[in-house]
Amino acid sequence: SLNVGVDSYLTGNNFTGTIPGWMLDTGEYVDLSYNNFSLANSGSTRCQAGNLNLFASFSKNNKSSTFSCLQSFRCQQNWSSLHINCGGKGVKIGDTNYDDDTQPGGPSKLYQSGTNWAFSTTGHFADDNHNVDSYINSSDSGIFGNEMQLYSDARLSPLSLTYYGFCLVNGNYTVKLHFAEIMFTDDRTYSSLGRRVFDIYMQGKLIQKDFNIENAAGGVNKPVVLNFTAVVTDSTLEIRFYWAGKGTTDIPQKGVYGPLISGISVDPDFPVPSEHGLSVGAIVGIVLAVLVIISVALAILWWKFGPQLRQTMQLDFRSLDLQTGSFALRQIKYATNNFDSANIIGRGGFGSVYKGILPDGTVIAVKQLSSKSNQGNREFLNEIGMISALQHPNLIKLYGCCIEGNQLLVVYEYMENNSLARALFGPEEQQLELNWPTRRKICLGIARGLAFLHEESRLKIVHRDIKATNVLIDKELNPKISDFGLARLHEEDDTHISTRVAGTFGYMAPEYAMRGYLTDEADVYSFGVVLLEIVSGKSNTGFKPKEECFNLLGLAHLLKEEMKLMELVDSRLGTDINEREIMLTIEIALLCTSISPAARPSMSTVVSMLEGRVKDQQLIPESSVLGAKVKEISDEQYLLTTFNESQLQSTSSDRPFTASPASAPFTASSASASDQSKE
Repeated sequence: SLNVGVDSYLTGNNFTGTIPGWMLDTGEYVDLSYNNFSLANSGSTRCQAGNLNLFASFSKNNKSSTFSCLQSFRCQQNWSSLHINCGGKGVKIGDTNYDDDTQPGGPSKLYQSGTNWAFSTTGHFADDNHNVDSYINSSDSGIFGNEMQLYSDARLSPLSLTYYGFCLVNGNYTVKLHFAEIMFTDDRTYSSLGRRVFDIYMQGKLIQKDFNIENAAGGVNKPVVLNFTAVVTDSTLEIRFYWAGKGTTDIPQKGVYGPLISGISVDPDFPVPSEHGLSVGAIVGIVLAVLVIISVALAILWWKFGPQLRQTMQLDFRSLDLQTGSFALRQIKYATNNFDSANIIGRGGFGSVYKGILPDGTVIAVKQLSSKSNQGNREFLNEIGMISALQHPNLIKLYGCCIEGNQLLVVYEYMENNSLARALFGPEEQQLELNWPTRRKICLGIARGLAFLHEESRLKIVHRDIKATNVLIDKELNPKISDFGLARLHEEDDTHISTRVAGTFGYMAPEYAMRGYLTDEADVYSFGVVLLEIVSGKSNTGFKPKEECFNLLGLAHLLKEEMKLMELVDSRLGTDINEREIMLTIEIALLCTSISPAARPSMSTVVSMLEGRVKDQQLIPESSVLGAKVKEISDEQYLLTTFNESQLQSTSSDRPFTASPASAPFTASSASASDQSKE
């Protein structure tokens, strides 16, 4: 039996049995949506009976009765799209008409529109001290842009809010969910301190856990759009927003918890037939022609690339549990003006990087996989998987990806000031005026990002290609590490990874460049080189072979021997500098680039050093062997010498050469070769 009290909200509890007939006549609000009651003898097949919400309340064993109350609506036509201005009046934005959604809603309410959608709301705002709850919020907070009308109103609910589309043509759809936090403020009042957190489900599957609109948009009264792909197989689409008990529920602001949505757009990923229709013969002819073309194209691709490669690509992608949005190729083309060369902002190991602008005004960076890329599809997917799982202020943020046809694309947040390399030693007109406090902030930010990758993230990651071109600078001159395409995951108990060498000469640690011996310390070495570049304003690979020092690291050791380390400092900094902080930074750089990996500090220790929390410590031993040889030999000579010595030792002991920690020690400097990987 089911005992129901005053205003009972029992949504999503998997209750079974039959619904008592007397509940249909009760005057209290009761919500039984998303349960498994038996349809037989339940007294009603309606979705709404008085104050009783029966939406999706019947057993899912009989699929036809799951949403029987809505499926009883006879479709006068089949729709291939859905656009709702949630909580607002009908508006036209561009060529798209958004339906009116101003019906008040209620604590246990199912409302069916006159077209092909409905919504269900559940719950009271128990803490707002209002006699009548409002399930619509309006704001004149000043969200500007072409779609501003979409964000001036929003529908909300204390517990559960579901939008349900029906009479849809079966197929794949691109679903865009429009959000803007319009109930909080950005001042210093209580209204600015709330926090809204809820989950998002699509077709019954959780697609976004603990979604926070303000965090995703980068502030209040700012729009943000989530993009997903939905598969419609029974002419129905279900989008549910559910409050799981997190966020603000009492103070500092009351009545602001629960889901909130500003707009929903559902567009087909398939061709839509003409309004006037075609003859049966024309349709058959078109279908046959398309099938022939597709068959020929698939045969060519299969012959060219091979079934094994294609299968591997598909398995790789399905193995990634991506927590990101999915973009359609047409969206990316629109944002980048069909990959206009005028929008190219950089070139990397994968190919060109384009600047793009989404319809809601969000500026993005799109990395396009080049067909000539040495890394290939596996590393591309590897990058997506790792970045989607990592969130840190000093790591680049991933908005989503697109894998469609022969296009492999990643969509990142756009960095207004491009890379650290361009800011320091790019063309003069593109350089930034970076004073010492800003450079110190950049050093510390890179260190914190690497410390997170090495020691704090759930996935322990060695980046393998830390360099100035892979450090991007945002509008506030904060650094963000990018390009995880060469990174490798490794388990906590792994001591090293022996793999093919992939990185940039001039930044690679000697044990990695020579032996393929990869540990966290390889990143520490690369970071030390970048530190020297930040202090000096010079590129490590910008030295000519005939100069006194082959690279920046050699120059640093030479000046250290001559007690002239301050001559390394960038003259553009002028005299208004903190000499003690600069000397400390140079000493940390030299420690990070020690020949022996064991002598290099961890990145968390480097952060402590840069913050000044490690004091009275001699960073670089005076007996270092790095001094004399580092400025006398080139990388090629160094690597060849070390390799020959290692082979001689292995030969004398009658065993093959292996990349082992017990291999012969390094006796010469790691002077770096010219950069083989240009951005």
